Amino acid sequence: MIQTEKMSADTLAELFQPRRKITGMSAILLPFSSDGAIDWDGFAAHVQRTHAAGLAPAVNMDTGYGNLIDDAIRRQALQLTRELIGDGKFVAGAFVGDAPGSAFNLDAYRQQIDLINEYAGTPVIFQSYGLTRQSDAAIADAYRQIGECAGEFIGFELGTMFAPFGKIYSLELYAELMGIAECTGAKHSSLSRELEWERLILRNRTRPDFRVFTGNDLAIDMVMYGSDYLLGLSTFAPEEFAMRDAYWEAGDPRFYELNDLLQYLGFFAFRDPVPAYKHSAAQFLFDRGWIKSSLTHPNSPKRPDSDEPILHDILVRLEKLTG
Repeated sequence: MIQTEKMSADTLAELFQPRRKITGMSAILLPFSSDGAIDWDGFAAHVQRTHAAGLAPAVNMDTGYGNLIDDAIRRQALQLTRELIGDGKFVAGAFVGDAPGSAFNLDAYRQQIDLINEYAGTPVIFQSYGLTRQSDAAIADAYRQIGECAGEFIGFELGTMFAPFGKIYSLELYAELMGIAECTGAKHSSLSRELEWERLILRNRTRPDFRVFTGNDLAIDMVMYGSDYLLGLSTFAPEEFAMRDAYWEAGDPRFYELNDLLQYLGFFAFRDPVPAYKHSAAQFLFDRGWIKSSLTHPNSPKRPDSDEPILHDILVRLEKLTG
């Protein structure tokens, strides 16, 4: 069993990495028009905006309703992204839909991975009931098989507050994942600082080139301790996230005030029910004039209209701070 280190001020001070260059990956919202059709123009503009800001677009993720769309929509998102960013880097969710009690379906994962590889994206391996219901040893073996057919891939731990098929792995299983050469990093979405700190300590000791991508939209300052990020929150403000990251690399104290305001947005948007943050994102991006409507996927939870003035106030404050 891996001995976890008791968290203390000294431990956190050792993790602290000022002036580090942060790698940012930003999930792209899949927007909808007022008639319920996908707003592909808004999607395309957001991919371009994110790429131009220096963040890697992440398509067909939870923010892009990866568990609610079909392969035709996934393919169109992949194709558009590759056309728009040229030879730039992007990542994409490899989602396998199944049900409680299902067996691990490697062939289904291979089909999703092949689709992403066709457009030279990097697969982010979504969990599934069939993957997470197995023993730790079987889960580790499943990822090794995924690596054999994927080449480079990014793992993904997803807390059940985001999706019922998710699972946060033991630190021992996480170490097994880090031991797979094709797995170059993993997104961690437990919303727990301590669990993420444990992963950073393990990474620093055993595989320094492995990237821990924070998915903690309630603690976006985890980048100060060595995490990179793959966030849904950054879809609200990719340019402002890139500015925050540049401040950190430069040692500019403006990092903190901008981070605080972005975190305020995160606390508001990612309150219960957490999956409704996608509607918050649509409300925010519509207010920015970036998409055609604030509609969301019909099977995704909604926020009340009374959120809109609060989001607008945050937007005004953000524009004032960064303008």
